[in-house]
Amino acid sequence: MSETTAKVRKSLARRYRQEKRFQAYGILSIGVGLLALLILFTDIIGKGHSAFFEHYIQLEISLDRDVLGVDDASDDEQLNYANFGGVIKEALRERFPGVDDRQQQRQLYALVSSGASYNLRDELKADPSLLGGTRNLWLLADDDVDLYLKTPEKKRPEARLGDQQKQWIEDLEAAGDTEKRFNASFFSHGDSREPELAGIGSAIVGSFFTMLVTLCLSFPIGVAAAIYLEEFAPRNKFTDFIEVNINNLAAVPSIIFGLLGLAIFINLFGLPRSVPLLGGLVLTLMTLPTIIITSRAAIKTVPPSVREGALALGASKMQVVLHHVLPLALPGMLTGSIIGMAQALGETAPLLLIGMVAFIVDIPGGPTDPATVLPVQIYLWADSPEQSFVAMTSAAIMVLLAFLITMNTLAVVLRKRLERRW
Repeated sequence: MSETTAKVRKSLARRYRQEKRFQAYGILSIGVGLLALLILFTDIIGKGHSAFFEHYIQLEISLDRDVLGVDDASDDEQLNYANFGGVIKEALRERFPGVDDRQQQRQLYALVSSGASYNLRDELKADPSLLGGTRNLWLLADDDVDLYLKTPEKKRPEARLGDQQKQWIEDLEAAGDTEKRFNASFFSHGDSREPELAGIGSAIVGSFFTMLVTLCLSFPIGVAAAIYLEEFAPRNKFTDFIEVNINNLAAVPSIIFGLLGLAIFINLFGLPRSVPLLGGLVLTLMTLPTIIITSRAAIKTVPPSVREGALALGASKMQVVLHHVLPLALPGMLTGSIIGMAQALGETAPLLLIGMVAFIVDIPGGPTDPATVLPVQIYLWADSPEQSFVAMTSAAIMVLLAFLITMNTLAVVLRKRLERRW
């Protein structure tokens, strides 16, 4: 074997080792990324899954007319002013007799949520025959009680409840008077100071109206701008200046758009704070560069032969664009728009600057009603001192991630189904 052959083989062996090392580094990088993603999802799901369930306590409730102050259960005004809290306290005292100390009574009354009175009112309103009778009813437990029942028995001694309260809860649990149910109010209620009464219903509706405004404004404006720049605009320094600025705007931090919305829409035009209309306008400014860039890229993928063939048959420039180029580029435009909307759905910073951090209890009825959005709701709960809000924050993150994953999956499916190869 000659010296040259030996050098070539040695060089090939070194090259093959370098390629294997490079592949190993790539596999290691992917593994580290997947591991980090797995840890993230495990932590979020581990903390948040318990928020989708809540506990109820069964008590023998005597709906005495005198205690309630109600003569007619069909009268909404009487029900609104009825003393439901009094009958619940009386039921607790009968369930645990001998509690005479005022401090212990306060601890006893704290077993049931302050919202149980509203649940009892709704049940009496739905069934007026309950008035004057005694019946076993399930009442919503307080958030500390709910958290205690969700905690594994080994960690229960660490709960912040008093020893007497723990004993009462364990007695109820042993008697079968506690029950875990799906927390439907988490998706139907607005925000609340009490964790067991709080929900993301208003945030979901607020996000829907905000995204609706964003889509109705950003998609047609972005597509129209892309068509003009790609098909009609002359190639000169002015259009080059516009293209450079569009590309730069796509990389601008989102908080800058919040400052822009604060200066223009609130200070200049006087729009009200914390409404989906204002949030949609700000997010439209943020998503427009992304939609314009992806729409132009989709238009560029249409072969020139399509345009030339349409022009050869006598079609005008506008007919070529509207009847041939736009339908063929639409799948790519939709994909870019969905990705831009998914990015806007997860934004928090610009919405904080325009005041969408209000404490919203009611479900908004339209784009001009006060509302919040899911990312801001998560931000507010993450800053809450109540321990139960930790699980609710993670649960809200899970819901937001579900929406984002759904939107990105929809974008991939649309691209695969509508994609055309030339």
